[in-house]
Amino acid sequence: MSSSSVSSAVREISVAHSPDSDDAFMFYALATNKVRVPGLKFSHTLTDIETLNRKAMEGFYDVSAISFHAYPYVQDKYALMACGGSVGEQYGPMVISPRMVGLEELKTMKIAVPGTMTTAYLALKLFAPKIETAVVPFDRIIPEVMAGKYEAGLIIHEGQLTYERSGLKRILDLGKWWHEQTGLPLPLGGNAIRRELGPELIAQVTKALRDSIQYALDHREPALAYAMQFARDLDPQMADRFVGMYVNNRTLNYGEDGKQAVVKLLDMGYKAGIIPHKPQVEFV
Repeated sequence: MSSSSVSSAVREISVAHSPDSDDAFMFYALATNKVRVPGLKFSHTLTDIETLNRKAMEGFYDVSAISFHAYPYVQDKYALMACGGSVGEQYGPMVISPRMVGLEELKTMKIAVPGTMTTAYLALKLFAPKIETAVVPFDRIIPEVMAGKYEAGLIIHEGQLTYERSGLKRILDLGKWWHEQTGLPLPLGGNAIRRELGPELIAQVTKALRDSIQYALDHREPALAYAMQFARDLDPQMADRFVGMYVNNRTLNYGEDGKQAVVKLLDMGYKAGIIPHKPQVEFV
């Protein structure tokens, strides 16, 4: 058999996720061929979550990490995978500031946010619908707040563990606030898969991702060592803590309350007029 006919039988699946230690940990086994699927080749693209949300609107990647907030905008092209989600159990994106302020004062401040399609932004707008925001790349938020360009910033990713080093104060934890409002965990990001792949391929790829997450949880040390390449400003201990926050049993399976939380969050966003499309949440 010629090499060309062998290669033509291999289907490439484009996978995109953010360059974070938790996502890297999740995709470790797929990226390093510890988990393989005969006939499929996975290509990986790493880019920030707001870019991924925008790309998903074009149906650009076969599998993409997205913010749950972005899902109603891409639900015609993508279904949500039942694994691979990041869910905050009474913790989540935080609003930080150089000085302690009350929540009422916070609502009058201009806040640097990591993108208007992020779930962090949606939760902030549910907390304070009239709050003024400015979009700043997520890794520039802490430096710009420290430089006095903004009075406060909405932080995601590793910043949730490192902000105190910069002498900043936590004014509000949106995961905690959400739990007080609803009694539910806060679903932040998930993996979406293109509907065009068809049921068979969707099932194969979803199983591969679930196997990859399980492999990383079972082989924590090598998976963490791999993820450390993507752990901005974190030492191994903090990277372990951060990965534990966002890759755990809920990443394998949202659970009923996790799925309920996704529906509720998007429904509240729709009713509040933040999301223009009625969400149709579907997990595969």
